Amino acid sequence: MRGGRFARLPQSPNGDSPLNQQDPNWERRLVEKLASAALVEQRRTRQWKTFFRLMWLTLAALAVAAMWSSSDGDKSGIGLGSAHTALIDLNGVIGGENDVADKLVKGMEAAYRSGSARGIVIRANSPGGSPVVSGMAYDEIRRLKKQHPTIPVIVAVEEVCASGCYYIAAAADKIYADKASVIGSIGVLSGGFGFTGAMEKLGVERRLMTAGADKAMGDPFSPENPRHEAIRRSLIDDIHRQFVAAVKLGRGTRLKNDPELFSGRIWLGDQGVALGLVDGLGSVRSVARDVLKAEKLVDYTPQDDLTSRFARRFGVSLSDGLRELFATRLL
Repeated sequence: MRGGRFARLPQSPNGDSPLNQQDPNWERRLVEKLASAALVEQRRTRQWKTFFRLMWLTLAALAVAAMWSSSDGDKSGIGLGSAHTALIDLNGVIGGENDVADKLVKGMEAAYRSGSARGIVIRANSPGGSPVVSGMAYDEIRRLKKQHPTIPVIVAVEEVCASGCYYIAAAADKIYADKASVIGSIGVLSGGFGFTGAMEKLGVERRLMTAGADKAMGDPFSPENPRHEAIRRSLIDDIHRQFVAAVKLGRGTRLKNDPELFSGRIWLGDQGVALGLVDGLGSVRSVARDVLKAEKLVDYTPQDDLTSRFARRFGVSLSDGLRELFATRLL
């Protein structure tokens, strides 16, 4: 039927096979398939529109929330005429993006400016980290204490306050912990790897050129060098001496004469009391209530700036939205 109605076989909408022209209802089936395909495309379009609308709504909501919390960042006027305990968090690994020294200084300065803080409690929950940042925070706490001698600074340990965290805590007037808190670890760690044996088995040859005999110290692809190992040992011993001196200066005669005190081992909170590493058992609330006699807590922990907070929250929201969208489409 060259010029007739069925000169060309109609294809199904998905292109997989031609519709049967002998079927008397083929036109109806074609219309149904085309309508079905149109509905699928409309559904996909709606999904994308919904996603972008939700994304912009989330963006706007986060911006408002970030600006709201940002406006409450400086608590210098909070509690005027009302005695309270200033709370500052010391969380996470010390160093890197966790600028503990800067946050502690800002939080403490804001608490002092309030004029109503009866004392400052540093809520510690950190396994330690950089000895440099820990030392900086230690020095800043002692500096601020000299400027404001009538306002006590107390550390309240939650889960753990070890290594660099205890370094910082030693600068406080007193340290309290739970009986099961982990404290101490007054030591220094310097780790690394050596791959020379694996390289030899694989037939890999290390070709390293340096200007300076000690430039490649610690290179994991070179064999151990006695001179370099001696230098590393001297460095960590010096840092350990600084750590021990800071703890002795901060804790004074409260420390017991125990040979394992500075061995790097950890202790539980109740053991720390017996050793003089901790002044007593307690929590943030018990310290505020029973030691400082100011049960009301005001959090002075500095928050991230608006840009960083907004970018992080928006990034999480966007990734969640994309995952949800594509998970729906792949079902």
